[in-house]
Amino acid sequence: MLTDLKKIIDQISRDKGFDREILVEALESAVLTAAHKKFGMRRDLDVRFNEELGEIELFQFRVVVEEVLDEQTEVSWVEAKRLDSDVELGDELGSKMDDVADLGRVAAQSAKQVIIQKMKDAEKDVIFGMYKDREGEIVNGIVQRFDRGNIVVNLGRTDALLPKREMMPRRSYRQGDRIRAMLKEVRENARDHQLILTRTSSDFLVKLFALEVTEIGEGIVNIINCVREPGARAKIAVVSNETDVDPVGACVGMKGSRVQNVVQELQGEKIDIVPWSPDPAKFVANALSPAQVSMVLVDEDNKSLLVVVPDDQLSLAIGRGGQNVRLASMLLNWRIDVKSEERYAKHSLPGFESLKMVPGLKDRDADKLFDGGIDHLDKLQAAENETVAELLGWDLEQVAAFMELAKVAEYLPESEESDDDTEAPIDEPGAEPVADGSADLSAANQDDEAPVGEEE
Repeated sequence: MLTDLKKIIDQISRDKGFDREILVEALESAVLTAAHKKFGMRRDLDVRFNEELGEIELFQFRVVVEEVLDEQTEVSWVEAKRLDSDVELGDELGSKMDDVADLGRVAAQSAKQVIIQKMKDAEKDVIFGMYKDREGEIVNGIVQRFDRGNIVVNLGRTDALLPKREMMPRRSYRQGDRIRAMLKEVRENARDHQLILTRTSSDFLVKLFALEVTEIGEGIVNIINCVREPGARAKIAVVSNETDVDPVGACVGMKGSRVQNVVQELQGEKIDIVPWSPDPAKFVANALSPAQVSMVLVDEDNKSLLVVVPDDQLSLAIGRGGQNVRLASMLLNWRIDVKSEERYAKHSLPGFESLKMVPGLKDRDADKLFDGGIDHLDKLQAAENETVAELLGWDLEQVAAFMELAKVAEYLPESEESDDDTEAPIDEPGAEPVADGSADLSAANQDDEAPVGEEE
């Protein structure tokens, strides 16, 4: 064995940050495994690290007998006397074996594997202890390598994994790039990576603002909620605990410096900073900014909001692909229906309301009938099936069943079934906020929507 083994143990334990006793136990266990492979599994062996000599010592224990039948477990009385003059028959005699460096190549390789595994296990315990209380913190690292679409990030003491699903879309990295992410999860028993990072979590955006905005760290400004579609757009609701501090202005910073630092970190993701209000009507008007809101009808029981906007503001309120109203709904955790003033006025007409008496008739289909000249239930009942089929785009069999209902609609109890645009609650999987109106959601002009704070 190396004479400076003790120094090596001390050096490794300092570098890796774990107790030297763990390494000593690993060495003893490895040498014991190697010794059993070389000398036989039935031998009673013991390994000890000699702190004074700085070496591993190997001992074997055998029973003293007159005639040796099993050399692995027995020693002759004559040989035992040479080792210990006081030994008696039947005693168990321990003796130091030859230098453990002579265990052989196979045994040494086995010992090496045991040591490596023990050190890996010890290092995992150290890493878990270091990071278990740091979940939710922002960490900085360097892109180490790529693994099946995932990124392995070097944090200094250890590596962390940034899964592909936790990366910002349309953002590429190269080896050696610096990267900032939030520590999402710390795994105690993991086969590969213990630390999981994220850049798509809403909490990551909150933490970035906490770093930039001193008022948040001091508790003057609070972030009530944060929602985002990573890489595209985000909304945060903020409130101030002091009347003389503007929460939006604090987050925006001088000439937009604070919010721009966060936007740059998120590769240009638009961020709307929304003043929070306990009044849902006022809150939704803020959340749909920069669109102007004419009127809000609140349904507390169903947590639903009907928002009426000027006709020229409908596309702005909806956002490209419904993004603006969808994020606003997530921010409030309320269902939001958006209608233009023209459509809201039309839906309030007695004729349109009479059409809605027909069970199962959706708003969009009632619109087609109304715009086609069938603007009252009486006219619908008198209409030809072919005319209705042409307006609605239905086949004649569907129209025939529909017309049968229309003829008796005024005698039926009022349906409580919601229309097509509001049948999926916002908290159900796949549900989206509704944006009623004449605007095409996919064609809504998002370019006119500037994040709050960037307008300044």
